This record gives sequence, structure tokens and C-alpha cells, in this order.
Amino acid sequence: MPSKVRIALDAMGGDVGPAVVIPGAAISLGRHRDTEFLLVGDRARIEPELDQHPKLKAASKIIHTDVAVSMKDKPSQALRRGRKTSSMWLAIDAVKKGEADVAISAGNTGALMAMARFHLRTLPGIDRPAISAIWPTLRGESVVLDLGATLGGDAHHLVSMAVMGAAKASVLFNKTRPTVGLLNIGAEEIKGHEEIREASEILRARNLPELDYIGFVEGDGIGKGLADVIVTEGFSGNIALKAAEGTARQMAELLRHEMQRSWMSKLGYLFARSAFQALRDKMDPNKSNGGVLLGLNGVVVKSHGGTNAEGFAYAIDVGYEMAHYDLLNKINQMLNREGGALKFVQPAPEDVS
Repeated sequence: MPSKVRIALDAMGGDVGPAVVIPGAAISLGRHRDTEFLLVGDRARIEPELDQHPKLKAASKIIHTDVAVSMKDKPSQALRRGRKTSSMWLAIDAVKKGEADVAISAGNTGALMAMARFHLRTLPGIDRPAISAIWPTLRGESVVLDLGATLGGDAHHLVSMAVMGAAKASVLFNKTRPTVGLLNIGAEEIKGHEEIREASEILRARNLPELDYIGFVEGDGIGKGLADVIVTEGFSGNIALKAAEGTARQMAELLRHEMQRSWMSKLGYLFARSAFQALRDKMDPNKSNGGVLLGLNGVVVKSHGGTNAEGFAYAIDVGYEMAHYDLLNKINQMLNREGGALKFVQPAPEDVS
């Protein structure tokens, strides 16, 4: 464990930029005093916000650039326009140079993935990175991946994600052998695409000591918390995430409407206020903010672009945990040990466009 965790923040990323990033960093610093920050962005916009947080200012260094990646930029455009000059690139570059242990951005997801993959490259044994996040469940929390980094995936990709997700779960949940399930249209072994069935066979045959593979999990099993780690390819994962977020907002709106229908419902709300508050806290997306880009030769965390300061602080907390407990080393050990997870699984040739 490092004596200090050094975190590079893309201060210009997201819908608001420094007005959210700086207060969020101050909140996280209050929880993790052994943190140092590199604040990358326009000094003229960062300093007024930083002056309001003396403790954060004492633990921070500003790296100035007035170039920022737009939320509308395509990944290829971001690479051309922002390479070596943008706040997003320079935050990643700090990880590349060893000046920071983790980079965090609320900016353009596609651009962040493209820049991080181009500059940091992938870990040995990994052909494609994945976005992983924490998913609140009836039993607590689960790690879910991939949430949209890449579309599709062969058996090699699914197995590598299972290993990486298990490594993250072991760090966050303090479990030596997290349970892992593959998201599928049914729990029966004969269901699903060939790639999923092949990945399932490999995971059962290898019986890896670092994870406990439980088989296929249907969509409703994510919220039930049937496994510590749920693995799927990015297309399905992103749809599942957006559907869950939309359902949560729908339920909150329906509940709010019903509570205002009559004086009896309003009275009932007063008696059950604490229960409703607990439910609101449980479903608060800010508390699940922070998707780790797993599979890179460095730790990069993606925050929601429209989050508030508290939400951004949670993304920083995730990055802190990943660096503090040496996630990269754990993943490397699991992937590449003698007889490791990917030894007998060959990646499919990657398309070049």
C-alpha cells in the first residue's frame, strides 16, 4: 500500500467542471487524508474554487491547460485535438509517467476510453478494456461489467472480465473468492450465444481459486444480488444499466405522485418518512458513481458527467480504493500466474478500422 495515494483529476470534465470537481475532491479528502491531488485544467477557473477549500489547496498541485475535450467530440476527434494538450489527456499522462496512481474524469466517455487505451495500453492477456461499476442490490452491492466500453465479446474477453471483476470485488468487498455469474437470457446451460456458453465452460473447467463461478444469471438476478460480480458484453451491459436507471427514476416519480394524491397518502408519508428516505439513499445514483476502466495498464475512473460534488467524491473514493489496495497488481497476478485464467483461452482477432 502506498503511503500517499496520488490522484489526477480532469478538472474540466463533465457538465460543470471545476465547480463540481473541486468541492468533490474536498469531500473525498475529508474521508481519505492520505491523498494528494493533481488538478488538471484552466488555472483561472480552478484557483477561485480551490481558495474556498484550504485543506484541499494544501494537498493539491495545479497543472495548467486551457484545452478541454468536449462532451460532443467523437473519440477520434478527441485524440486528434486533445492529444498531449487537453486536461483529460494530461490526467491520464500523469498515470503513465508515474506522477499519479489514478486518473479520474467526468468527461466524454468515448474520448476517455480512447485516450486511456491509446496512451496506457492494455494489460498482458487483455485484448479489450471494460467499464465496471458498483450496482446496488437487495443483498448489498455487486460489481457489473462491461457497461459499454466495447460492443460484443468472445469467450476470451468474457473470461478476462470475470477475472478482472473478481479482482475489483475482492478489493472493494474484502472477499478472497467473490462469486461470479455470466448475464444470460436463462440460467440453463444450453441457453445463450456460443461465446457465453464457451466462457461458462472455461470458467467451470479452470475452477480458479480467486473466484467462485456460479453459472448464468438472468437480468433480474442483478438486482437480487445473486453474485458479487456480473459479467456481460458492453452492448447488453449498457442497456441493462440504462434500463435500471430509468426504472429507478420512474418508480421515484410514481411514488411521489401517489404520495400527493390525497391527504391520507400525505399523512401516511409523514409516518413512513424515514423509510422513504432510506429508500431514496439506497437508490441514489451518486452513491454508485465511479466506473473503473479495467484492463488498462493504469487505473482510470469515469464519473457521470452530470453528477454533483457528492457524487464526484464517490468516484474519487473508488479510485482511491483501487490505488490504495493495488488493484493492477492483483489483476496481473490473477491473469498471468502459472496456469492462470487465460492460459488456454485464445483471443479472437480484433477488427481494425
